[in-house]
Amino acid sequence: MFEYCIDPSSLQGLKWLSCYLTTGKHLAFYSAFGTVLLLLAITAPTALAFGFGGAIAARARFAPLRWFGKGYIAVVRGVPDIAFFLFFVIALDQGLEYLRHKVKCPDWDEPLRQGSDFIVCQAAKMPLGNAPQWIHEVYGFSLAVVTFAIVFGAFAANVLFGAMRAVPRAQIETAEAYGMTHRQTFWRITVPQMWVYALPGLSNLWMVLIKATPLLFLLGVEDIVYWARDLGSAKTPRFTEYPHGDWRVYYFLVLLVFYLAFTRVSEIVLDRLMSKLTRGQATTGGEAQRKNA
Repeated sequence: MFEYCIDPSSLQGLKWLSCYLTTGKHLAFYSAFGTVLLLLAITAPTALAFGFGGAIAARARFAPLRWFGKGYIAVVRGVPDIAFFLFFVIALDQGLEYLRHKVKCPDWDEPLRQGSDFIVCQAAKMPLGNAPQWIHEVYGFSLAVVTFAIVFGAFAANVLFGAMRAVPRAQIETAEAYGMTHRQTFWRITVPQMWVYALPGLSNLWMVLIKATPLLFLLGVEDIVYWARDLGSAKTPRFTEYPHGDWRVYYFLVLLVFYLAFTRVSEIVLDRLMSKLTRGQATTGGEAQRKNA
């Protein structure tokens, strides 16, 4: 990046370090932090939407829908995250390619399963082999978002389901006494008041989601863990212009500081949100606020 970085072998001290920290791989390492934040920004509301839908389905009066909602919560929560990530991404990817194969290559006469290989025609590949690199990256990132949303949506559904049941029954009966329908009672009484009961569980789920972002590495996304391991491993002059020993401990220390700082900021924001939601509510937090006032 700097003019004096033309010949790294002649550099020492801070000049060598400044050139080393501004290589192309390091810039990719820095951008990977943005990838993690983007994943959280997209996955959190998506998982919450999955969770809200799952909770509504689990409370449905229509039995098949209720079974589906409870089955979704039970199955996804019962499977280890790593196993689900590795299985679902492969299954979803091959499922999409299978559907495209049936549409784009109807005359294909070879079996799709050939030993351990899953082979479709080139036109059905997701994404296409000649597609730009950014399309491959966006596709992999999209699969990661969907997988994270489904997994954490099941946990969110369980939290929201319990929060809906925690709303005082007397308030629901009062709404019904005023002539509100079941739907009106749900949207005007249950949903607005359930968040104060759901937020502690959702806060824990948010923390777990932050800690689960290194699983992007397992999904083929070049995240901060991938780059920290790659950049920190020992390098020799034969393979790089900036040889060094095993520096992984320093790179992973940076990740440690990043995650601790991010979780601390999250705690502050969530505490303030909890104080806002409990204001005026018939809860322990709301009672404490009234006494302090």
